[in-house]
Amino acid sequence: MQTLSSIGLLGDTPFARWAPFPLRLIVGYGFMEHGFAKLARGVDAFPVILQALGVPAPHLMGWLTILVEIVGGLAILLGALVPLASIPMAAVLLVAATTVHLQYGFSAIKLQAVTAAGAQFGPPGFETDLIYLACLAALVLGGSGPLSVDGLLLRHRRCRPHQPASNTRQT
Repeated sequence: MQTLSSIGLLGDTPFARWAPFPLRLIVGYGFMEHGFAKLARGVDAFPVILQALGVPAPHLMGWLTILVEIVGGLAILLGALVPLASIPMAAVLLVAATTVHLQYGFSAIKLQAVTAAGAQFGPPGFETDLIYLACLAALVLGGSGPLSVDGLLLRHRRCRPHQPASNTRQT
């Protein structure tokens, strides 16, 4: 009996190693876009939203969120320190999902009407947060893939001969 793996449709194709690349592009760009959008609205706009949601230290948390979105997004885009960058990014997603999106249900797209001005949508649910979390998990568990800083660092470490630390005195 043939399986998907035996006919080359899973993991054993030369293209499978490129799977993380589009994830990095989408997640990295998406996070950066959200961070820059918060900055574009003015430095006080996002903290006001956080204050209305009851988030403690809204100015500090606002700046930390923007920093995580821009710097973390860039790290993911470049495939640099992905496991480390993913931790605060996952925290931002979990907070957004539970404080903002959870009350609107699962679906991220809620078509309410189509008018002469175009489609009108309701508030998004937590679906997109889960998709981003799944992408981050895939990158952490599966690696950053080709054209990544993490890949370059790994190759550099493999090429250098291991030199044990010498803590003993020779006599």
